[in-house]
Amino acid sequence: MTSHENRAVFLDRDGVLVEHVHYLSKPGDLRLTPGAARSLRSLRAAGFKTVLVTNQSGVGRGYFTLRQLHKVHRRLREMLARGKAKLDAIYYCPHAPPGQSLSRRPGGRSAFALDRAPAPKPRACSCRKPASALFQKAAKRFAIDLKASFVVGDSTSDIMAARNIGATAILVKTGYGGSDGRHRVRADKTCRDLAGAARWILQTAKAATERRGKEKKAMESSRLGPSAAFRSIP
Repeated sequence: MTSHENRAVFLDRDGVLVEHVHYLSKPGDLRLTPGAARSLRSLRAAGFKTVLVTNQSGVGRGYFTLRQLHKVHRRLREMLARGKAKLDAIYYCPHAPPGQSLSRRPGGRSAFALDRAPAPKPRACSCRKPASALFQKAAKRFAIDLKASFVVGDSTSDIMAARNIGATAILVKTGYGGSDGRHRVRADKTCRDLAGAARWILQTAKAATERRGKEKKAMESSRLGPSAAFRSIP
C-alpha cells in the first residue's frame, strides 16, 4: 500500500507555477500563477512532496547564465515563502536541444561559458524532459513511488515525461496549454490551472484512500469469516 509520504507532485515551472515569460532570466519578471502558493500548501499538507522539474535550455543556448538561473530560483523560493509555501526540491536541465548552437555575447563569449556549465551535447541528454533522469533523481532522494505520483505541466513534453515514469499526467491550460505539439500524447486530466490541478489531485487521493480503506475492511471481514462477530461476544 502506498502512503502519501511516498508520493510527489512534479511541477513544470514556466506557465504552471509562474507566468510564462520567454526565456525568463530576471528575478523581477517572476509572477506566480493565481493560487500557486495556496496549491503548494494544500498538497504538502496532504503529505505530497512538491518537486519542480524544468527545462532551462536558455542556459545551453547562451541566453542567460547558471548564476542568473539560480537567482531566479532563489527569488521563486522567497515569493513562495511569503505565501507560506515551499518546494521540496528544484531540478533543472540546462542543456540546449541537440544541434542548437550557442548565442554569443559581444566579444565572442557565450553566457553559457561564463558559468563554466557543461558543453552542449551532440545527442539528447538524459535530463531534458520528456527524459526521466531528473524524476529518477528526485525519486531516489525522497523514496518517491513514481507510479503513484502526478506530473503537472503545460506542454506535451511534460505529459510525455509523465508517461515515461508511469505517473498520472495533468495538463493545465495556462502557459502553452498543450499547444506546443512536440509529442502526440494525451493527458489523464486537463485542468484550468495549477489550482484546479491541485484540487483534482487531492480529490483523487481522497477517493483512493477511501477505496483502499473499504478494500482493507472487506479483506479483514473475509479473513475472519461470518462467525467472527459471534466469537467476539463475551
